Amino acid sequence: MAADAPPIDTDALIIGAGPVGLFAVFELGLLEIGAHVIDALPQPGGQPSELYPDKPIYDIPGIPVCSGQELIDGLMKQAAPFQPQFHLGHQVSTLQKQPDGRFLVETHKGLRLLARAVFIAAGVGAFVPKRLSVDGLDAFEDRQLFHSVADAAAFRGQHLVIVGGGDSALDWAIHFATEPAHLAASVTLLHRRDGFQAAPASVARMRELCDAGRMRFVVGQVDGIAQQDGRMTAIQVLGPDGSTSPLPLDALLVFHGMSPKLGPIADWQLALERKQLVVDTEKFQTSEPGIFAIGDINTYPGKRKLILCGFHEATLAAYAAQALIAPGKELPFQYTTSSTRLQRLLGVNSAVDR
Repeated sequence: MAADAPPIDTDALIIGAGPVGLFAVFELGLLEIGAHVIDALPQPGGQPSELYPDKPIYDIPGIPVCSGQELIDGLMKQAAPFQPQFHLGHQVSTLQKQPDGRFLVETHKGLRLLARAVFIAAGVGAFVPKRLSVDGLDAFEDRQLFHSVADAAAFRGQHLVIVGGGDSALDWAIHFATEPAHLAASVTLLHRRDGFQAAPASVARMRELCDAGRMRFVVGQVDGIAQQDGRMTAIQVLGPDGSTSPLPLDALLVFHGMSPKLGPIADWQLALERKQLVVDTEKFQTSEPGIFAIGDINTYPGKRKLILCGFHEATLAAYAAQALIAPGKELPFQYTTSSTRLQRLLGVNSAVDR
């Protein structure tokens, strides 16, 4: 987005595409309020998708059991009729109130949005990748250094070094060593020890591929980089014996997991208590009118960090925001079971004009 381009105008901006943020899209949609959604991760889903996609969840009302990813898939489908606009891989850096009462929000990539109401649904903070502390490495971010794979085809035919010992590292190493459409020129898995926090089947498959010469496993840590003409040509690997050796590459993929950080939220002059945003229990509004906090990011007497509680908070915040966004537009309280207006919004076939 050009620096001089006008900001994107939206009624509601949701910071966080986890389950509570996604449900806020749905509740706002029922009130005929469109929303843009920002998340630091490259895909929607927040903690359930990133930390426990396959683990069962048992306390979602009406759903005896579902996996973290199944919950996110259902919420995405539920929000789809309202066509939310997602801005993924963006971390909000600044939030400033404007003279007309709206909020100007800017991300670290220069994306700018102007919103009438802001919903902070950032969970325990923005999930950001755990990085390697190597001098000069960050300069190659999104060129030769990657912490996620958005387009696997872009790595085809390259010499790849993949760092990590968890499921993501092994799964992608196996993928690039075996998938014909994305086959790399070479794949080297680098981990600090010969032990893994990954599925046993993935570890066994990795060792099979190494034995077959289709990929390589190296024990060690990244200790430095070599570069030429503005490109990274190799990493220096510190081995268990204390010696270093170069490892040539075209791209370095680092999968050391994600960590939540409150980040710039701490600088937005909102009331905080133990790194959580203080809200009321009527509107779930922060100390700044027009900014709401829902889910694990907020605190109030009796707070429980449960997804189902976040759904309740998102609902009341959406109704409170409706009065700010469209003060002259009165919508009667209606139920989706009987309201033809709501059913038309949802695209339900039973919705008929009366």
